Amino acid sequence: MSTESTSSPGAAEPLGADPKRGKIQPSPYSLLDESVGGGGAANDIELVMDVPVQITVELGRSKMQIRQLVALTYGAVIELDVHAGDPLDVVVNGTLVAQGEVVIVNDRYAIRLTDIVTPAERLRKLNR
Repeated sequence: MSTESTSSPGAAEPLGADPKRGKIQPSPYSLLDESVGGGGAANDIELVMDVPVQITVELGRSKMQIRQLVALTYGAVIELDVHAGDPLDVVVNGTLVAQGEVVIVNDRYAIRLTDIVTPAERLRKLNR
């Protein structure tokens, strides 16, 4: 009795097949365990704590034609789409995370957070 394969010459073997045994072999890699890496979700956040992010405070926006843009001179005023006293958007890496108001701290502008956007609200805005 022959132990040769009955498949046609040149046919591809199934992934992981051992031509000597004729069956698929288990992966030599062990399964990842939750204990790998020091244990659980509590430490997962530690992996990203030192990752820098870009924080932007958006004062407002305006649209204009290029002809208006090139005509701007020193002292020109650009009207924005927000009113005085409206909360400013705090954006982290392009995602709105909070709103706040401008304050001055040690002769520097700063922002006092007045509202934090919840993760559910952020997801809702992404789905729009």
